[in-house]
Amino acid sequence: MEDDVMKRVSRPRDGRRLGRGAAFAVLVCVTVVMMATASAPSPIYPLYQERWGLSVTMLTVIFAVYVVGLLGALLTVGSLSDHLGRRPVLVAAMLMAAASTAIFWTADGVVSLMIARVVQGIATGTATGGLAAALVELSPERRPHLGPTMTVVGTSFGMATGAGVVGLLVQSTSRPDAYVFPVLTLTFIVLAAVILTIPETRAPRAVGPASLRPTVRVPREARPEFFASVPALVAGWSVTGLFLALTPSLVSNVLQVRSGAAGGISIAALFLANSVGGSWSVRHTARLATRLGAVLLTLGASGLAVAIAVASPAIYVGGSVVAGLGVGLTFNGSLRAISAVTPAKSRSEVFSAVYVISYAALSLPALAAGLAAPSWGLETTGYLYVGFVGALSLGAALHAGRSRTHGPGGDPMRTRWENGPHSERIRC
Repeated sequence: MEDDVMKRVSRPRDGRRLGRGAAFAVLVCVTVVMMATASAPSPIYPLYQERWGLSVTMLTVIFAVYVVGLLGALLTVGSLSDHLGRRPVLVAAMLMAAASTAIFWTADGVVSLMIARVVQGIATGTATGGLAAALVELSPERRPHLGPTMTVVGTSFGMATGAGVVGLLVQSTSRPDAYVFPVLTLTFIVLAAVILTIPETRAPRAVGPASLRPTVRVPREARPEFFASVPALVAGWSVTGLFLALTPSLVSNVLQVRSGAAGGISIAALFLANSVGGSWSVRHTARLATRLGAVLLTLGASGLAVAIAVASPAIYVGGSVVAGLGVGLTFNGSLRAISAVTPAKSRSEVFSAVYVISYAALSLPALAAGLAAPSWGLETTGYLYVGFVGALSLGAALHAGRSRTHGPGGDPMRTRWENGPHSERIRC
């Protein structure tokens, strides 16, 4: 049945379906918008804090419930696109994302914010695995690295755009949420309609209650690469959690920068550098990209610690850029290495497992920091957080240095796509 579906997908004269290249571009746009929406609330947190008298701890709880919803979705419906197909799952995720931004738009207190963040997390978790898998499956045949690369670059560019644009709006209006969330709601509805026109890359198959049973499974052949990537994934996503949850407060209260745009710009600097790092990584083998990224993460964490010690915004931005380069390199290198050894039938499931690890690393240290901040103070909490990230990064660099090279030239992605079975390629 799957062969028949793939033949229908590849028909060049089906006017109802976008071509392979256009569909790939649509999915990149979906990635950017989803991630921009995830980072958009962060620069508004100080305004919410003033508007409703929220504490730093409550802000990190609001951040963390997003990840609770996301992880719940990843564990239950994250691999559903392997059963139902990529397109219907992505359409459902876009409509849920539209619902979340509509709730943000009308939020009148902390309960509304938490509901919006949970729904947003569920939408992101529902889309993540299938979106990453579809980008791999629709990658140009001569550029198989482009799918994982655009997953990384689209994620980081979206995060940078959301934080940067909203940060500038915070500077110019006291109600940026009244402008941002209506636009995002409409955008998600439009994206849901456009996704209906992309080709299906995965044949539907039987689905039952067992498909929704919480599980994270990595096929035996992918496990060595998956577990080897865990230290770098945890290090990179932990520093991301620091920026999304605490950086606006750190910039305002520790670095003494009172500009409303400063927190968003700091987040944008991290994620723009992340995009550059993700693009730069394709010039290196997956192993070398991961090792180089872990070294830069270590240096970036050190720079952030120095910035907090001397209350220097300039050094903080510099540390953000270096750390962002490291995040992009490590995540892209890890994703390429894992994707190369993952069979097509399990791609969505494995990418969901990657994001379970990643988002746990994003949320748990940030939540712990938010709980510690009232007792220890933001400055001490910031020191401990960047020290944690630095130690993880150093460990990831040492681990990547010891890892053996997989395949000719040290890049398993290249080996798999050039020499692997043609049945895993999708010709449109």
